Amino acid sequence: MLQWENSGSPSRDPNALPQLNIPGRDRSGSESDEKTIAESLHTSTSHPQTSNPFGFHRRRNTKLKVDDYFQGPRDIVKHSKWPVFLQMHGSIMPKMLIPMIIVGAWSALVCSFTLLHWVEGANLGIDSLLLTVTGFVVASALSLRSSTAYERYAEGRRYWGQLTLNCQTLGRVIWLHVRNRPGEEKESLLEKLTAMNLLVAYCVALKHKLRFEPYTHYEDLQDLVEHLDTLGKTATESGVFEPKEPNFFKAVGERLGLNFATSNPRKVIKRAREEGVPLGNLPLEILCYIASYIDDKIEETTLPSPGLQTVAWAAITAINDCMVNTERVLNTPLPIAYSIAISQITWVYVLLLPFQLLPRLGWVTIPANMLAAYIILGLLFIGREVENPFGNDVNDLPLELFCENIVEDLQAITSRPRRKAKEWIHSDRNKVLFPHSHSNFHSWVSRPEESITRALRNRPLRSAHVEQSLSRPGSSHTKNPSRPGTTNAHYPSIASPIKTRPTVSESIV
Repeated sequence: MLQWENSGSPSRDPNALPQLNIPGRDRSGSESDEKTIAESLHTSTSHPQTSNPFGFHRRRNTKLKVDDYFQGPRDIVKHSKWPVFLQMHGSIMPKMLIPMIIVGAWSALVCSFTLLHWVEGANLGIDSLLLTVTGFVVASALSLRSSTAYERYAEGRRYWGQLTLNCQTLGRVIWLHVRNRPGEEKESLLEKLTAMNLLVAYCVALKHKLRFEPYTHYEDLQDLVEHLDTLGKTATESGVFEPKEPNFFKAVGERLGLNFATSNPRKVIKRAREEGVPLGNLPLEILCYIASYIDDKIEETTLPSPGLQTVAWAAITAINDCMVNTERVLNTPLPIAYSIAISQITWVYVLLLPFQLLPRLGWVTIPANMLAAYIILGLLFIGREVENPFGNDVNDLPLELFCENIVEDLQAITSRPRRKAKEWIHSDRNKVLFPHSHSNFHSWVSRPEESITRALRNRPLRSAHVEQSLSRPGSSHTKNPSRPGTTNAHYPSIASPIKTRPTVSESIV
């Protein structure tokens, strides 16, 4: 997590770049810091490198590469102007290429055998009764597959939403309510930032764990946890498993969703167990460090409020609960017997279709069967892809975006120091009775308390009068705004009496 430093020193150049605290990087000298910051802020947008590892999943151009149609998750921030039925990215079409070719070839073979009279007197056409009987079974099977898959998808999204909420809650407690130790303000501030960084590290580590990536060498995680003593770091330094780049045929097979070309996603964990190297549970270990920080603050009495202590511990427990439940979603798919049976029933139905369509459609059976197969197998493949919502498929949950949102939320919390309420309440720009009055806080302070009470009593009546005036055609409130350029210009000031209601005319001047 990047944190802007305070640049309010009068000796500082106003045109200089703001400084950033980048965790995990030890640099000495302000010149090195300024140079790094300048490079990160002024890098050309066409350059693939960036100082923010949480933004790598965003596409920096408007065109999609070929791999983008096969890899995911889909960038939900990107807006497409194509109609939904013409959009390819996010569609199941890439993984339907091979099945459609197989169905087309099979349909052509069945039609050719009968219509070209390869065998004299042979006719492979059958009655459509079988189509009617088995259609209901196939529809029920696909409905079960789709409903269970989407339920897992929605459940995974719900737990990541809860994780975001609890990270925000714990971040507020750490930043706003943990007091600085007297005489050690700078150290206390850096300790807070470290704890906030561990919240980010936890979310990133959970993302990798759900994708069967238990190590710490990943670009968006290494700098956040390299100062921690974890089993994942030990396993990473041992070099027990180095992933290899797939060859061309294997890469193409994975893009097209071919099972025989798809690698076992758990092979990294399997290899570590074979070598006898413990991988641990990196998110849980990070959470233990966060808990120890809260515990130390309680012992130091820098978090003295029992209520805030309860909120902090409840947030830690809820964060742990999110990890357990996302792992439950990941490790409890639809029972394999259901998956096999639904796949077999669907494929048998699709392969029998040309025999039933042949007597009525002739050669049109080939495109008709391919169209029917696209509809039926498409639902089957969508259920298979969505069943694991934490992977790298196009329609999986955008976990990178969720982590980036958490980073931005924590950056927003730490972008300003904790301020006393008087500092922002006693402001010349604080219009306490807006939109009924544009008088600021100090203007109201200078008036008697009875005037404030009377204004508050009259405010509901004025709101009702405004609504009544706006409902009339040709109302002067909409034609002659008192303050051009403001969206609330039609509201009258509390200081201007309304003659139609004598009880309201007692407003203050």
